[in-house]
Amino acid sequence: MYLDSTMLLLIPALLLALFAQGRVKAVYAKYAKVPIATRVTGAEAAQRMLRDKGNDAVTVRPVQGRLTDHYDPRNNTLSLSEEVYDGASVAAVGIAAHETGHAMQKQEEYAPLSLRSLVVPVVSIGSNLSMPIFILGLVMSWQPLVTAGIILFSFAVAFSVITLPVEFNASRRAVDMLLSSGVITTREEEKGVRAVLNAAAMTYVASAVGALLQLARLLLLARGSRSRD
Repeated sequence: MYLDSTMLLLIPALLLALFAQGRVKAVYAKYAKVPIATRVTGAEAAQRMLRDKGNDAVTVRPVQGRLTDHYDPRNNTLSLSEEVYDGASVAAVGIAAHETGHAMQKQEEYAPLSLRSLVVPVVSIGSNLSMPIFILGLVMSWQPLVTAGIILFSFAVAFSVITLPVEFNASRRAVDMLLSSGVITTREEEKGVRAVLNAAAMTYVASAVGALLQLARLLLLARGSRSRD
């Protein structure tokens, strides 16, 4: 990482990321201890919601780790951490429903999810090469390399921004599906699910803010390099 005074620009993003991570862990820990009245586990909730929506192409499976839950649109697999897969808590069904929301996005060809999937290969390359190329351009005082590094990093920024509507939409779907499928039955359970999903959403907001501030920093460094030239 190239170190200079522009690093100060990243401090707000770092603080927001730390707050978001702490918040999601605290809220998850709280609602993981709150059972739901129906005693439905996360895995059962996901399978029920998928069945109710007529989506029988998704495989629901357990995965090791904590908060490692994710949906992979490439193989239509919904992976739930063991606590979520076997848990019958507000937190478990909320997270399971959120990932189910992604599966429904895939089935309905939700445009932002399709767009995000489309840019993943470019983002993977850009994430690994953008900073080395950018720094090499600064060291060599060669603007084409500096510009190339910024362009590659811009794909990562775009990915973070596109992710926001994808995640917010999945959370909205999650609450609707939990209610319509009868997995949650009280206002208190709905409030808890919303708290868990809102806390998780903050991590994506923090990631997007961090990416945007890093891009702003790269642009400042590039402008400074041109001035010196």
